[in-house]
Amino acid sequence: MVSRPNRFLMHVEKGDQRFVCHCPSTGKIGNVVFDDVPCLLSSTLEKKRKTPYTVEAISVDGARSWIGINQNAANRYVEHFFRAGMLEGVVKNGQEILREQKIGNSKLDFRIENNYIEVKTPLQFLALNENDRPSGMECVNSHERFVRHVTELGNRLRERESAVLLVCFLYDAPAFSPPAQTERNKIIGDAVRRSLQVGVKTWQVNMSITPDGVRLLKYFDITERLIF
Repeated sequence: MVSRPNRFLMHVEKGDQRFVCHCPSTGKIGNVVFDDVPCLLSSTLEKKRKTPYTVEAISVDGARSWIGINQNAANRYVEHFFRAGMLEGVVKNGQEILREQKIGNSKLDFRIENNYIEVKTPLQFLALNENDRPSGMECVNSHERFVRHVTELGNRLRERESAVLLVCFLYDAPAFSPPAQTERNKIIGDAVRRSLQVGVKTWQVNMSITPDGVRLLKYFDITERLIF
């Protein structure tokens, strides 16, 4: 990758050609300077798309490891692992997995029988050191949308129902910790705290992105860590 002219596009050299590629994350990506950054591409299948590739992951350690940046793809990966029975610690895989369930004024990502699940994919990076790795970024780009969704999760908790906030990292991240207490993060923290008080559970899922595909690394309960 040689440049990111705007939040939607990235210029990538592939072989001896340069392509304008789709950037699937419209927010800031750490403090990365996009100049000679290794990346992984996927081919665009839609004929109407103007960009032939999507940038799926970047590397900040010389292509030894990859950080997935396609937040839109996270739900597809999560659905696959639920259907494969690989996330049954979160909720048991029922007979039916429903996507984008309209609840109140929001759409929650999944409903598996009586379990409502919302997936968030923050781009908060694990740093090797402050000189050659991203220092991190805000955990949620649209805090109003996040607050609305986590509030609806809490509202779903009735008899025989459960609600889960699934924090998904497309790399092997450490256990998630609340970000610094800015004014915006306090609003997010208050919404999360209210949802936890009524019984919403929070789990972290770590996946790895490689040239060969996507793999589930681990998942674990982080409910207690999200008490701001």
